[in-house]
Amino acid sequence: MMNELITTLLVGISAFIATNIDDIVILLLLFSQINSIFRRRHIIAGQYLGFTILLIASLPGLFGGLIIPLNWIGLLGLVPIAMGINSLINQADDENTDVTVDSAEYSEIDATNIFNLQTYSVAVITVANGSDNISVYIPLFASSSFTDCLIIIIIFLILIAVWCYLADKFTHQTKFINFLNQKANYILPYVLIILGIIIVIKTQALSWLKLAAICICLIILVKEDKQINSEQ
Repeated sequence: MMNELITTLLVGISAFIATNIDDIVILLLLFSQINSIFRRRHIIAGQYLGFTILLIASLPGLFGGLIIPLNWIGLLGLVPIAMGINSLINQADDENTDVTVDSAEYSEIDATNIFNLQTYSVAVITVANGSDNISVYIPLFASSSFTDCLIIIIIFLILIAVWCYLADKFTHQTKFINFLNQKANYILPYVLIILGIIIVIKTQALSWLKLAAICICLIILVKEDKQINSEQ
């Protein structure tokens, strides 16, 4: 009995680490962006919300045997691509824009809520980044007993907290946080775009040609939106 428990614990820990190594990089970047609007609780809540969605999608029993096709989930990779393109194109404006009264009001009212736009944005990134995890979790759960599945899920939920704690602590290293503060605005867009491309291609959601066409369309749309906003 004890040997089975230890085996299940090791399997759960190994599965989480193997499928979430890249997630620690995203968390480091997110924690380095904390301010009066974007807070720790938004990152933590978004992580748990996004990971819960991944777990539900990985449990065929909860859907009566219906499993969300992996290539459909892979389309979520377009979200970080769009976010990265938008950040790159509007980077200069973001750097030169002062905080307005509206931002202050948003900070006081909306930032006090755990589940708001910031939380949902983190959740979307978590789901998009972890969409390929489903291909690992489905056979893992299918080959485990109900009790083992519960143990593995509990391990996952605990390790999410550990991941968030480690990322938060690393960003408190003076040299490290100074580097991220200086470079994160430039690094994050490229990380998001690369992450999105990897997700889309790895899940075979789109071909390279279709993905390139969509990226071009996104660039055009973002530039047109920027031009319209500048004219107003």
